[in-house]
Amino acid sequence: MTLVILYFAAIRELLGTSEETLEVARGSVCTIGDLAARLVYLHPELQGHLASVRFALNESFVDAAASLVDGDTVALIPPVSGG
Repeated sequence: MTLVILYFAAIRELLGTSEETLEVARGSVCTIGDLAARLVYLHPELQGHLASVRFALNESFVDAAASLVDGDTVALIPPVSGG
């Protein structure tokens, strides 16, 4: 299964990239929660940062139980402040 992962704001800065394509075996990542755990495994620097991140699946905000399918785009959007 191929997923496109988009990183925004502080998460993009932390990882040094705005996007990656993730190839995962079918069944190993099937929900947003599973994906979050996989991303922390792949990028240990994310540990402790995902609790406040909103996940968007194909441009709609979702919770950790949302199911993933091949070709999905997932965006990680941390809290943003400004004025």
